[in-house]
Amino acid sequence: MNIWRDIKGTLQPFWITLGYLFKKPVTIQYPEEKRTPPPRYRARLVLTRNPDGTERCVACQLCSAACPVDCISMQAAEDGDGRRYASWFRINFARCIFCGLCAEACPTMAIQATPDYEICNRDLLKLVQEKEDLLIDGCGKDTEYNYYEHAGIGVANERGGNEDEYGPVDPKALVP
Repeated sequence: MNIWRDIKGTLQPFWITLGYLFKKPVTIQYPEEKRTPPPRYRARLVLTRNPDGTERCVACQLCSAACPVDCISMQAAEDGDGRRYASWFRINFARCIFCGLCAEACPTMAIQATPDYEICNRDLLKLVQEKEDLLIDGCGKDTEYNYYEHAGIGVANERGGNEDEYGPVDPKALVP
């Protein structure tokens, strides 16, 4: 009984290979024909903007902390009105493993992954991209999200002045 099972286990893979031997191969001529990646494909990282055109990145450095290969670095700065931004932002794509943890950690949805997979280069220094190279004009995947309108920070509106917030609460009023 075991010998027939062993013969079947030996011949079955050859039968599958023989079936593919006479099928037409699926070959894509890459530079002329480009493969469309799946919708959730993670490749090149970009920095997005708010709907009003300002930068979304508040330089909280959560993306840098979440990166397992430490390829993201930035320096925080602050405007006159108290709004934080990244004075410089750098991603080393020679080290990046495109895991998407930085995009998941970002509270402002500033850093997002795009399906653009053509970023290869033989010169490793050209794979280090600065903030000017990473910033895009659009809002990315969520076109209506604005961090400062939802964070409760008194920059866009006064604290408690947004539609989905309550005003400040007096803690003495809560005591019986």
